[in-house]
Amino acid sequence: MPAETSQTLDRGLRVLDVLASSPGGLTVTELAGRLAVNRTVVYRLVSTLEQHALVRKDARGRLHVGLGVLHLASAVQPVLRDLAVPVLRALAERVGCTAHLTVADGDEALALAVVEPSWTDFHVSYRVGSRHPLSQGAAGKAILNGREADSPAYAVTAGELQAGARGLAAPVTGVDGLEASVGIVTLGEFDVDTIGPLVADAAAQVAARLS
Repeated sequence: MPAETSQTLDRGLRVLDVLASSPGGLTVTELAGRLAVNRTVVYRLVSTLEQHALVRKDARGRLHVGLGVLHLASAVQPVLRDLAVPVLRALAERVGCTAHLTVADGDEALALAVVEPSWTDFHVSYRVGSRHPLSQGAAGKAILNGREADSPAYAVTAGELQAGARGLAAPVTGVDGLEASVGIVTLGEFDVDTIGPLVADAAAQVAARLS
């Protein structure tokens, strides 16, 4: 027997999902049309979500996702880090390169967790919180690859974010609501055919821990 669900909560979550995918915002009428729900119902949902700062209305009366969502999202980041760090540590120690978990934040890639190898004399320092366009660097390009069905298993770049640095990253797939990649970065050369499968396997391990 299927579990009982709350129709009101389901509709409220759908409001947030639709608004999140509408950068220009929506009017109440447009939102009601997208949800196939009566405008009166949408008014009540929006009013409740506004009280919790999860929805905001701009000067033109168009609805957007509110800043309260950022507070909820920030609470998720430590959980992602805690689950990913053991996998990143094992990867960094095995390949002797700095390993990282990167997530998509709008059009940018955000470094959420970084682990440096303990046994190497030199390695790349990669700061947690670093941002760069998704279109630059192996981490961002791997996330973009994860949006395509027949994309390469991993992305490889050289010197795109730091002179002399080489990176390889694989998308974390199969986790609803998450666009992320696991990657390595180093100043030295590496064998893509050897390192690539190890990074892809680490990305799969992170996905399994989050599922």
